Amino acid sequence: MENKLIERRYLLTFILVTTLFALWGFANDITNPMVAAFKTTLEISNFKAAFVQFAFYGGYATMAIPAALFIKKYSYKVGILIGLALYAIGAFLFIPAASYENFTFFCLSLYILTFGLAFLETTSNPFIMSLGSDDTATRRLNLAQSFNPVGSLTGMIIASQVVLASLQSNAEAVQSTYGVSDFSQLDVATKAAIRTHDLETIRNPYVVIGVVVVLMFVVIALCVSSKTGKRESEGEKEPTMRESFGRLIRNRVYREGVLAQVFYVAAQIMCWTFIIQYAEHLGIEKDVAQWWNICAMGLCLTGRFVGTWLMKYINSRMLLTIFAVCATLTMLGTIFIVGIPGLCCLVATSAFMSIMFPTIYGIALEDVRQDTTLGAAFLVMAIVGGAIMPPLQGAIIDMGTVGSLPAVNASFMLPCTCFILIAIYGYRSMRAK
Repeated sequence: MENKLIERRYLLTFILVTTLFALWGFANDITNPMVAAFKTTLEISNFKAAFVQFAFYGGYATMAIPAALFIKKYSYKVGILIGLALYAIGAFLFIPAASYENFTFFCLSLYILTFGLAFLETTSNPFIMSLGSDDTATRRLNLAQSFNPVGSLTGMIIASQVVLASLQSNAEAVQSTYGVSDFSQLDVATKAAIRTHDLETIRNPYVVIGVVVVLMFVVIALCVSSKTGKRESEGEKEPTMRESFGRLIRNRVYREGVLAQVFYVAAQIMCWTFIIQYAEHLGIEKDVAQWWNICAMGLCLTGRFVGTWLMKYINSRMLLTIFAVCATLTMLGTIFIVGIPGLCCLVATSAFMSIMFPTIYGIALEDVRQDTTLGAAFLVMAIVGGAIMPPLQGAIIDMGTVGSLPAVNASFMLPCTCFILIAIYGYRSMRAK
């Protein structure tokens, strides 16, 4: 008899923890468009503006291992509550950051916010996998991760309709109000007034989500038992960190899975961060360009549900390989087709990215058993890929042209390379099964 995907006794916990996937999706994808917003409002380069992503994903790298050690000592529930508390603190720090109008302060706020996200992801992913049979764990994680794009879409829509559309530093707003083509052409006093308005506009959604996170903290505290979703090793002798690390490093599928996750997150963040710059190069305004990003996320959401269904019939390792090859092909179109068709290829890539994060995660953790907590931490730490590569892509875009291609097109060679490496991982993991 086929094991149930979600057992009735775990249903409420599954729903509440799955809600957290949407919460960090919101934070991820309201932040991506802020790279373009900070670039214009604070008059900084693409390279410097991309340090928003360095701070955001650097927080994951800093806190993933401490979160794992904390969870080993306590419970999944306590880890989630610590994560929600740090998430809220980081969000509320946007209030003084906007008051001081300091880019470094904004980056610090995001850095602390992602301490919370590191706790949430290090905890929630293995928690979801533990809520039932091992045979359905990867499918269950894909189902939970399917709600991550719901939060992402919400963040993108708010970024487009509340933030980007309201920025007075946008070229269209500056042209219609002041009769000049660019924000940098305005006098110092006018720019200062606009900058204050725009940074407050950027601040407001983070303050609202901070309130939502506090409410979620209360619900989780009251409704989730600390005894639910116990780790496999509980009741047995707890392995030391050295023992766990030794087993993990010898596990080739796990070891390569961590690297694949680094490349996946890097590719995802580059595709979703610089889609606005790609569209702007074609003469599309930021707020309109964000709708292309929203379409990409809609395809990702659809692809994840479809991918979860396909896993009933196709091995997850094979499906990962197929999707990675398809993403490579759409990236080649993004690079070499200049114009709207190239932008369409970039958007289409999201359909094939859809299953990658949870599937790599599930494959890597299939055989780690008592080392799941530390193994999950390194997979969350792999999100550092989103910190390292976006500034490099921003530096390429700042070049203007690369050979005969616009630099914004050529910059997508970075995510293209990432997808090739993910396809190799999918193939090698199939051979290892």
